[in-house]
Amino acid sequence: MNDKPYLLVVEDDEGLREQLKWAFSHYEVITAQDKNEAITKLRRYEPGVVTLDLGLPPNPCGYEEGLNILQEIVSLSPSTKVIMVTGQSDRTVAMQAINLGAYDFYVKPIEGQALSLIVDRAYYLHTLEKEYNQLNTLTLSNSIKGILTSSPSMQKVCRTVQKVAPNNISILLLGESGTGKEVLANALHEHSDRSQEPFVAINCAAIPENLLESELFGYEKGAFTGAVKQTLGKIEMANKGTLFLDEIGDLPISLQPKLLRFLQERTFERLGGRTSIAVDVRVVCATHHDLQESIQAHTFREDLYYRLSEVTISIPPLRERIGDAAMMARLFLSRFSQEYKRPIKKFTPEALDAIHSYSWPGNVRELENKIKRAVVMADTAQITLGDLDLPFNDLHAMPFNLKQIRDSAEKEAITTALNYCDSNMSKAAELLGVTRPTLYNLMEKLSMTERELSVKE
Repeated sequence: MNDKPYLLVVEDDEGLREQLKWAFSHYEVITAQDKNEAITKLRRYEPGVVTLDLGLPPNPCGYEEGLNILQEIVSLSPSTKVIMVTGQSDRTVAMQAINLGAYDFYVKPIEGQALSLIVDRAYYLHTLEKEYNQLNTLTLSNSIKGILTSSPSMQKVCRTVQKVAPNNISILLLGESGTGKEVLANALHEHSDRSQEPFVAINCAAIPENLLESELFGYEKGAFTGAVKQTLGKIEMANKGTLFLDEIGDLPISLQPKLLRFLQERTFERLGGRTSIAVDVRVVCATHHDLQESIQAHTFREDLYYRLSEVTISIPPLRERIGDAAMMARLFLSRFSQEYKRPIKKFTPEALDAIHSYSWPGNVRELENKIKRAVVMADTAQITLGDLDLPFNDLHAMPFNLKQIRDSAEKEAITTALNYCDSNMSKAAELLGVTRPTLYNLMEKLSMTERELSVKE
């Protein structure tokens, strides 16, 4: 393993490349003399900093190739700091490079110590940004109450919630049952300017159709048999705050026009009333249904869908949030062992394997219920596989060790690259950031089939 940070030097002058390798002795200097070599080594070594000559073949006197390489580096590796190396007459183009994403530029002739200072500063900034991103990844979910995750897909959801929460727009949350839609609806309210006002929730699937209209809009005294007094509906109760319509996909088609009119005009009438009531409310909806399919089936109005979905947030199921199940299981174990006063501190290895491998069709809600049951039923100080009571047929064996996981990932990446490159071995190796012999060795090590090895040079 190399302890020195990687520095990629892209320069077509061999003498200058050697000079720069000597000037940057505290880096592991990787050199390239053209675009293809530069991108290949960028993929292979993932350097934090690149020095890039502006004039490169096939037109060393021009600057098009240098700018093309810059744009590709910025696209492939946005965190990499690119320092353009340019002549005196190219200062205007160097400024153009800054606009395209270059970190800085250095004007020839090269003086090693001066350029080294720029590179050191760039690498220091790259390191700080990397550490910040790692810290942000670890703490992001902590800022949203009720969400615990290390999954990139769920972290993206958290970032979206934080961005849209302060804006007074309608949000549609899509996700399977038990993925945490109401938790995120609460987060949208808590992170908004309405956080001190009411958060009112109603489940459109839990209330009979003949009662749902009065629950939403309220009613006047005498509006129907049993209406002995004026009663506010959920919409009016949420005035100045947030109205959360859970399972909006189950809203009866007969009620959808009235809800649409309210969303358009922000006014409504109670049942049996004649007075138009104006409210200021933010609407957040959620459903596990595919509303596009419901629209095609004529059970959900298309115009209502577009009113509700100014921003749509799709919540990934627990089975796609790698590592989250075990993390949340430990949290639930700690919570329920205290709540039920049980001296249970951990899971057996078999139980943890099962938590990792189970598909969790009921998502977080199912996981929480399973851990609660296990804490109550456990006979020892550890949660066992039997305590979890998971369907055996739904358990998939975890890889025995890290080597199996790595081999599986490498095989999938190689197959994908070969398919992408139409089975061209050289292009696949370049795409993967390895040499062609290395790729052959990997395929042999992984015992890939003859069909997979039937590739073009």
